[in-house]
Parts: sequence; C-alpha cells; structure tokens
Amino acid sequence: MSAGNSTLAPSFVVFQVGTRRVALSQDCVSELIASPMQFSFPHTTPLLAGVVLRRGRIVPVLDLGTSLTGVFSPPARFFLVAERYFSNISERCAIPVQGECELVTGTILPAEGREDFVTGCLNHNDERIDVLDLEKAIAAGARILAEPNPAPGAAS
Repeated sequence: MSAGNSTLAPSFVVFQVGTRRVALSQDCVSELIASPMQFSFPHTTPLLAGVVLRRGRIVPVLDLGTSLTGVFSPPARFFLVAERYFSNISERCAIPVQGECELVTGTILPAEGREDFVTGCLNHNDERIDVLDLEKAIAAGARILAEPNPAPGAAS
C-alpha cells in the first residue's frame, strides 16, 4: 500500500498541555524535542514564553495553557515543534507539553459544543480527545491574555 493512498485514516499527535490532552494533525507537527534550554527575555507578546535554539534556528515557545486550561502551563521538559501559519508565512513554534506524546490514527468526529479552536474529536481508548486548529488556539489564548482584569470588588 502506498503512502499516498487516500483510504488511510488520518494521524494525529496527542499531547498534554497542563491537565488537558489534545491533538494536532500529524501533518503540522515536525518533531518532539526533549529538554532544550529555554531562553526568556522582556517582551510584550502575550503567549510567548521564550525561545529555544533548535538546529541553529531560534524557535518561539508558545504556551497554549491559557486557551486550553485558563492558566499558564507548568514548566515543561518536552516541546512539540509544530508549523504555524500567519499572513501566508509559515513558522515553526515550540509548544510546552507535559507527559507523553503519542501518534494516533483515527477518524475525526464532529466537535459540537466545543471551543471555536476545536475542529473535531478523536475517540481513543474510550477517551474523547479534542483536535485543535493551532492558529485559532493561539488566537484564543492571546484574546484571554489581552482581556483587562477588573479590580477585585469593582462594580461591573
């Protein structure tokens, strides 16, 4: 059977961000890297947790924790390197992940009633795993971080 056979079920990389297990299409994932040195510096980009140096290139580290769990991700030992697109330009980004990653083949089911960045769901070992649209998940996290936090006790 050839790799180009369209009857094959799509593959997804399942990973954990904070307490939530989610998936990305295997097509947009480049690699999983372990224990790179993460560099932080002053900046104003909400989701940018820092950068890692990978194969002679600077790769931005984007924390999806705010969009997926409502809080920043805990420190990570592993980073999933994925391709993201904006303004018709592609860029690799590193996503901090907790726990193990796995490659899962399956059929994507509708994501009724889920966040707008969830494109569908996988049923893997009786677990429902949300499949993400990376760009929309990044945008959702940026929106959450950009919202002004009212002072405690302030009238709304």
